[in-house]
Amino acid sequence: MKKTLVLGASLKPNRYSNLAINRLVNHNHIVEAVGLKEGEVAGVNIVTEKKDFKNIDTVTLYLNPKRQEEYYNYIISLKPQRVIFNPGTENPEFYTLLKENNIEAEVACTLVLLGTNQY
Repeated sequence: MKKTLVLGASLKPNRYSNLAINRLVNHNHIVEAVGLKEGEVAGVNIVTEKKDFKNIDTVTLYLNPKRQEEYYNYIISLKPQRVIFNPGTENPEFYTLLKENNIEAEVACTLVLLGTNQY
C-alpha cells in the first residue's frame, strides 16, 4: 500500500484531515501526519515538526495556499510521487514547483478517491 503523509492533520473528528487519516488506515495505507497539535488519530501519531519521513508516495494537503508556502521545500524534499490538493487547497504556484521537480499535482478529494477505489 502507498505511504501517505497527511499535511494539516487535525485532532478534531469533524475535520476532513481527521476523516482522511481514519479512512486511509481503514484501507490499510501506512499513514504519517503533520499538524499544529501533537496527538493520535486512528493509531497514527500527529507530529508538529517537519520530519524526514522516508518512502512517502503521496502527500495529501489540508492547508490553504498561504499556509502551504512554508512547506514547499519540505514536501519537495520528501520526493513523493504525487501531492493531492483537496478542496480549498488549490495552488497553481505550487503545481508549477512540483512539476519542475517531477512530482504529480492532483486536484482531488482524498475521501472521494478512497471511496471510489481510485486512490
